Amino acid sequence: MINKPNVLVIVTPGFPENEWDSTCLPAQQSLIRAMNTYFPQLKIIILSFQYPFVEKKYKWNGNTVIALGGKNRGKLFRWMVWRRATKHLQKINAGYSITGLLSFWCDECAYTAQRFAKKNSLQHYCWLLGQDAKKGNRYVAKMAAPATTYIALSDFISETFANNYSISPANTIPIGIDTNEYSATAKEKTIDIMAAGSLIPLKQYEIFIAVIAELKKTMPDIKAVLCGSGPELKKLQTGINDLSLQQNITLCGERSHEDILDTMQRAKIFLHPSSYEGFGMVCIEALYAGAQVISFCKPVNTPVKNWHIAESKETMIEKARQLLEELPPSEKVLPFSIENTAKAVMKLFGKEL
Repeated sequence: MINKPNVLVIVTPGFPENEWDSTCLPAQQSLIRAMNTYFPQLKIIILSFQYPFVEKKYKWNGNTVIALGGKNRGKLFRWMVWRRATKHLQKINAGYSITGLLSFWCDECAYTAQRFAKKNSLQHYCWLLGQDAKKGNRYVAKMAAPATTYIALSDFISETFANNYSISPANTIPIGIDTNEYSATAKEKTIDIMAAGSLIPLKQYEIFIAVIAELKKTMPDIKAVLCGSGPELKKLQTGINDLSLQQNITLCGERSHEDILDTMQRAKIFLHPSSYEGFGMVCIEALYAGAQVISFCKPVNTPVKNWHIAESKETMIEKARQLLEELPPSEKVLPFSIENTAKAVMKLFGKEL
């Protein structure tokens, strides 16, 4: 009998189209690179449902990626993507010994993976990464998966999912950061307040603008930067103009992940006014960049150094004012590392160093 090589199959809605695509799921990119580093004998195949928008097979940092080219189309097209995904899984299962399946988000990918895993007596873990824990996720009922199937990204996600679906994820694993992605050269803190993310209503960047407007009353030269793109751009630009903040707030647009980290290292405060956040990867990135972080959402139950939780816009303003006046020394804070994340995930599949 021929021994088949082991493979871990990752299923995801999207994946970088090449190794230079740093803006597509940077945290997931870091995780897979860490898996490659610490478990070099394990082959990884990534099955990407919707993005890239073309159907193709390619290599990404030595890993095989199978893009199904779904393009986020609905109805019959979506069903055809599911069918193609299942056929690829069958082919992989025939040629390899599948260590297990890991799906990012509880969505169509997790549903397809769960069906295949159950039929073939394979391990499948679904990583709850954000809005998939909110009410109205029809895939939770479709999957009918036990609590042991789920990995929560944070304590907040675990509690939200349990409250909404009466399922308490058996595992909680935050995504850590790769410290090698940061510049070793110390940066001068020339930015007072920074924010970064998709410019969508959920992120509430109008509050970011309101905070800067209030602080400008006593700090007329305050410098702020907002990085990101999205449908709220025009509205936010109008808000900046209406409050005469053109000299105080710079809209940077979409930037590479490397540029975002560089900007973070030059920021004193990272402001995250999102109304809902499963974890806030940008927040822990900013902590290691030496910034103080202020957010509304509290992802983990234990306190994190230099991460301040605000209960309202007013308390966010006052905390920012206090930090800018006190100017605490910059220090790198590493609450979670990508190395530990990779090890924790692989331990679920019975792989330990």
